[in-house]
Amino acid sequence: MTVQDRIKSEVESNDVVLFMKGTHQFPMCGFSGQVVQILDYIGVNFKGINVLDDADIRQGIKDYANWPTIPQLYIKGEFIGGCDIVREMFQSGELVSHLNQHGIAATMPQKS
Repeated sequence: MTVQDRIKSEVESNDVVLFMKGTHQFPMCGFSGQVVQILDYIGVNFKGINVLDDADIRQGIKDYANWPTIPQLYIKGEFIGGCDIVREMFQSGELVSHLNQHGIAATMPQKS
């Protein structure tokens, strides 16, 4: 199985996948940490894949999406973007709407 096949399998077999530096519990870069915080805040379960564990995946994911940076978020097989795009979608409410439209429960907690 090639690296591209492995990536495709992960993206297609999980509803929400985050290719990131580090793990959910211990992000190893600020950008990965921001996306983890956003997904946690809206209550979305996701599969995190630590690109630091595998150099082939680290380069392969950049080639897969033709996107030069990590983290990379995928929802239902669709590449969403990196930290800046995810943050903008979160702030506008578009991220929660997009997830809900794809049958993934996500909510914006009410401000007190």
